[in-house]
Amino acid sequence: MRGKKPLKRSVPAEESNGTPEVKKPKLVSHSSHKTAGGLVLTLGQGDVGQLGLGEDVMERKKPALVSLPEKIVQAVAGGMHTVCLAESGSIYTFGCNDEGALGRDTSEEGSETVPAKVQLSEKVVQVSAGDSHTAALTEDGKVFLFGSFRDNNGVIGLLEPMKKSVVPIQVEIDAPVVKIASGNDHLVMLTADGDLYTSGCGEQGQLGRVPERFTNRGGRKGLERLLVPQCIRMKVKGCGRVVFKDVFCGAYFTFAVTQEGHVYGFGLSNYHQLGTKTTSSCFAPKNLTSFKNSTKSWVGFSGGQHHTVCLDSEGNVYSLGRAEYGRLGLGENAEEKSEPTLIPGLPKIASVACGASVSYAVSQDGHVFSWGMGTNQQLGTGEEDDVWSPYEMTGKQLEKRDVLSVSSGGQHTVLLVKDRS
Repeated sequence: MRGKKPLKRSVPAEESNGTPEVKKPKLVSHSSHKTAGGLVLTLGQGDVGQLGLGEDVMERKKPALVSLPEKIVQAVAGGMHTVCLAESGSIYTFGCNDEGALGRDTSEEGSETVPAKVQLSEKVVQVSAGDSHTAALTEDGKVFLFGSFRDNNGVIGLLEPMKKSVVPIQVEIDAPVVKIASGNDHLVMLTADGDLYTSGCGEQGQLGRVPERFTNRGGRKGLERLLVPQCIRMKVKGCGRVVFKDVFCGAYFTFAVTQEGHVYGFGLSNYHQLGTKTTSSCFAPKNLTSFKNSTKSWVGFSGGQHHTVCLDSEGNVYSLGRAEYGRLGLGENAEEKSEPTLIPGLPKIASVACGASVSYAVSQDGHVFSWGMGTNQQLGTGEEDDVWSPYEMTGKQLEKRDVLSVSSGGQHTVLLVKDRS
């Protein structure tokens, strides 16, 4: 139903108590907005409460059930915090709140380690989270932010230089936004018109609009150049304006898909994680020819620190970038890849996700597979060994449930599941 225009009332305005009808704003919709309600499971390290299991639980080797007051439609892991979007459009958060990423008061001892609601009167349809920021998209296309962005030297602020926000504040953008995506310290917003607005840290080129010489705290123009969201202006010879239909983030890089299905990337590519021939950062959007293939379209991207996992429309999964710790899922002798390489042995996949050095795929029939670095117990194997090929995650909490989605942060992982009917 979301995205449809409200039905016009048949009662003439003068008959309805004499008050003229207020025009409702058009509701935004995008294929990334989820509506299936489920339960939240967490695993990995939880020393700052990011597992949502209370003050005493510092680690979970297998997925554990988080107690939440309502059904959840989206669950995302930030660097050290977790954000859950409920069916009602409310947001619940837990984990590290040093920079305000929880968007709520946690002055009471231990209150950050259990889920609690963020005060926001608008109905939210999508959330995203980075290292120390959270973003929320409302049903009428407004974006609210809380927390802070950082660069290599520390805090840079959120929407104003050096100012974090511990409560949601609205981002000023002229057009309604239909999708948001967060990297570690940057935010990308896709508008209804197909434009991309970016804000946050631009040191590695992840904003796609700030030349390299200005990325250190904005150069002469200062931090406003980075923090005030601005549109990436792009024209292609013979085609005019580039119109985007989807956007995805890695830790320090961004992928954007055009209306025609071309894949553009910008940001860090020091291990070819953007699929570029060189290992230089891209400070402006680059048409990534390594993703050109007439037979398939690309529908999903997720990036860790130095690697990318992507999904095509046929349910096949590919990886590229750095190979250490098994994060590419290509077996023990895998080497760095500069273009998407098919991961063998997986069933048809519905979605993919990455943490810093770990990767995940959720199958179309509700199973979840993990691979990569085992140190933080994020893979659900129960061991700390690295996993070089996809491993099907099991556990008591998964026995009679289907996995809807997975999201991974710095040291923890979050699953959204539903009971098998």
